[in-house]
Amino acid sequence: FMVPGAFVVLDELPLTPNGKLDRKALPAPDGDAYAARGYDAPQGQVEETLATIWAELLQLEQVGRHDNFFELGGHSLLAIQMLTRVRQALKLEVPLAAVFQHPLLREFAAAVQQGARAELAPIAPADRNAALPLSFAQQRLWFLAQMEGVSEAYHIAGGVRLVGTLDRAALLRALDGVVARHEALRTTFRHVDGAPVQVIGAADCGMAVVEHDLRGHAQRERELTRLSAIEAGAAFDLERGPLIRARLIALGEREHVLLVTMHHIVSDGWSMGVLIRELGALYTAFLRDAMDGLPPLAIQYADYALWQRDNLQGERLQAQSDYWLRTLAGAPGLLELPTDRPRPARQDYAGAAIEVAFDAALSAKLKRLSQRHGVTLYMTMLASWGALLSRLSGQDQVVIGSPMAGRERAELEPLIGFFVNTLALRLDVGGAPTVAGLLHHARDQVLAAQRHQDLPFEQIVELVQPVRSMAHAPLFQAMFAWQNTPETELALPGLTLSGVAAGQASAKFDLSLNLQESEGAIVGALEYATALFDQATMARYVGHWRTLLEALVADDAVLVADLPLLSEAQCEQILLDWNASDAAYPSELGVHQVFEQQVALRPQAVALVHDQSTLSYAALNAQANRLAHQLIAQGVGAGDCVATCLERSAGLVIAQLAILKAGAAYV
Repeated sequence: FMVPGAFVVLDELPLTPNGKLDRKALPAPDGDAYAARGYDAPQGQVEETLATIWAELLQLEQVGRHDNFFELGGHSLLAIQMLTRVRQALKLEVPLAAVFQHPLLREFAAAVQQGARAELAPIAPADRNAALPLSFAQQRLWFLAQMEGVSEAYHIAGGVRLVGTLDRAALLRALDGVVARHEALRTTFRHVDGAPVQVIGAADCGMAVVEHDLRGHAQRERELTRLSAIEAGAAFDLERGPLIRARLIALGEREHVLLVTMHHIVSDGWSMGVLIRELGALYTAFLRDAMDGLPPLAIQYADYALWQRDNLQGERLQAQSDYWLRTLAGAPGLLELPTDRPRPARQDYAGAAIEVAFDAALSAKLKRLSQRHGVTLYMTMLASWGALLSRLSGQDQVVIGSPMAGRERAELEPLIGFFVNTLALRLDVGGAPTVAGLLHHARDQVLAAQRHQDLPFEQIVELVQPVRSMAHAPLFQAMFAWQNTPETELALPGLTLSGVAAGQASAKFDLSLNLQESEGAIVGALEYATALFDQATMARYVGHWRTLLEALVADDAVLVADLPLLSEAQCEQILLDWNASDAAYPSELGVHQVFEQQVALRPQAVALVHDQSTLSYAALNAQANRLAHQLIAQGVGAGDCVATCLERSAGLVIAQLAILKAGAAYV
């Protein structure tokens, strides 16, 4: 029996309990199986253009007309980038859903030809003599930064250890070069006529660099840790700047550490890749005393900010607004997870993080499940994370924040700046009973949200008007980020590089899950608010999630409500270990007689507590004796049954003891 990429002996085929072929248990084709289809050259201009775009984005030598975008390594972000290039090259507008509905190149080409003509208004350079408004994302972050203790939660810090021969002058010149290329890194923010505006500094202002010499220091690594924490946590002045800074620390003649910190208002995750790529290119060029060789930037961040405000108006704005109003109407305002401590009245942004790692075997099963249902790995992990949060909170519906790169125009890709937008994804876990149904629901919600991602999160908050509280973030308190931005590694000639931990974790939300696929495994970190949760609780949550995922990949027809959260060891602990209550018991005595022994031993000890009242053993025994005598006086004796009809109370316990003391049984 042949399956592409696998050979299965007929006698070893997996069978169901009824003796039928268990198709779900068949091995999935591996990566080489897809190549076995054979290469069939694209036909026609549209297919050829798409093949070129796919090959560039997926970093492949060639793409055939029968190839599947997602099987070749595509994902949501690459799909958006691909549509951007389609819009540019073919002047056609194609919805993101078309990529999922028609993942084969030849089928997608047919869908592209049905697309509407794209209206590509260029992003024009703004007049630098006029007031430059903030982007919508910058504006909200600027307002947040006015609150004490909030701004520090939006620092982006990174560090790299450099071992080898470092050309200090070339490195400093390269850092200056990056700042000179990107106006965002030279921008500060001031009040003009009651509103914040961008103020762009001179191109030759350079990078703010502090140097330290720890050569000969007795505790180099300890001092490095201290300096890293200071660097990452030191406050930025948004009005005076600079909003990017660096420290170059010499640990030895051939060992240095470079720390770089930026404020989020001028940067994002994608921007870090741009910075790393350009820093490497500039250092290499300056090391050889050559020109930088980087292409000039057609536009800058301030141009985008002005274009964003001009572009989002009229019918486009109304359609986007209507979608989010409709989608988030009646959504729960607070994710009510069981916390280790009561929620403080004001969010303090203090946080910590624990590692999350799912092995290659489970990760491969999750990928196969995703391919089988036409969803991305991101969508599968989002759906499962939503299912876990739903079960832990007891809420059928959960709202999860998820960041999007926000660079739907090709000319925005080489820029450093704050482009990222956050989507509020509402998952109705209770309304999608099976695993398969939940996966499809998550896909539909993500695609719909991405179609309406032009409306900034800041405007969605103002539009929906959720209950505002200083204790938690609006709309959602759990974030899920799937890191699929283009990976860039810093490479500097003559140096071996390794990462350095930079600063302390902060928590902008109750929970922030950051995942990515690395070397066939799903890895990342779970950041949490330390005001609410302990590390042990977070480790338990991750363990619950792993158990849920193992069951989810085993059977996609199972009810989401039936997915287990407890491992076998946890079940044994709860059902057996914690219930190991066997003890020697005087079987010749009745319960009331054992109770009377305690009365004799500890008459004044507290025996019963109910609401605000307490009874000692002596008092409880006395009241039960009085009632027992009344029952005996009415003829109650051995073998009789006495009905009791009482709420849970002290009176119920007194009645039960009295009946037993009279020799009867209570019913």
